[in-house]
Amino acid sequence: MSPYLELVQIQEQESFKVWTHGYPYETVRWHFHPEYEINLITDTCGRYFVGDHTGTFEPGQLVMVGPNLPHNWVSELPDNRPVAQRCVVLQFSGRCIKHGIEAFPELGHIERLLADSQRGILFSPAMARRATGSLNALLNARGFQRVHQFLALLDMLSQAQDNTLLATPAFRPDPEGYQSSTINQVLTYLADHLGDKLRESDLARYAGMEASAFSRFFRRHTGVPFVAYLGRLRMNRACELLINSESPITDVCYACGFNNVSNFNRQFLAAKAMPPSQFRRYHRLNDRAAAVCETLV
Repeated sequence: MSPYLELVQIQEQESFKVWTHGYPYETVRWHFHPEYEINLITDTCGRYFVGDHTGTFEPGQLVMVGPNLPHNWVSELPDNRPVAQRCVVLQFSGRCIKHGIEAFPELGHIERLLADSQRGILFSPAMARRATGSLNALLNARGFQRVHQFLALLDMLSQAQDNTLLATPAFRPDPEGYQSSTINQVLTYLADHLGDKLRESDLARYAGMEASAFSRFFRRHTGVPFVAYLGRLRMNRACELLINSESPITDVCYACGFNNVSNFNRQFLAAKAMPPSQFRRYHRLNDRAAAVCETLV
């Protein structure tokens, strides 16, 4: 089965993304992405897949996977209870970290870590315990402290002992082949045209399918209906623009593909429990508070 393309949305003003998700969750499927990923399991047990490797996991497992290496963690929940937080995930682009190494040769020792991650790295329980505090701190870190803790984490992992490489040397990811699959072409098209008027019937024609067949196909691959998936992409892009630009809210609305400002405000309020203007104001206050804290350190 061709892996599913996860669209990792690292904001323009950030070098990496760190977040948590529960279970079930839409990205919990056989998937890949061009970014590096560090994954810490915080709850549940189950079976995981990295390249051609499969094994069991439990809370405290720490794994790093390289670009385009397919992977998935499937939790076993006999009572089907939802889990609020299943893992902490850190994702960063190869371009960003390689530019950092070029600018600071002292970072060159992490290149081995990056190379080994092409097969997937399972870290020892002792290293996972050491890294847990760093990953949790990164969830709320800002400014220089955020970058410092990120690099300190990579430094720590690069010196880890007793690592296990997961995928066999013979396993080779095929990102061009993955991208050629119909669902991944559709997802890439959506990400590139969020500001356009996008209808499910138009994407069905793009995929060469009847509308009803496309609807079932899309939900089977993404776990959510087309409209819900598109709405989530647009909301994420809107948040990024509100945080990292001075564009008027009206411009943000139309740049993300919402058809009018009142509809944008209503959907934003439902998703974030506050209007866009308040969301932007809170982030500005948070950034100023973080800057003040840094001057006091």
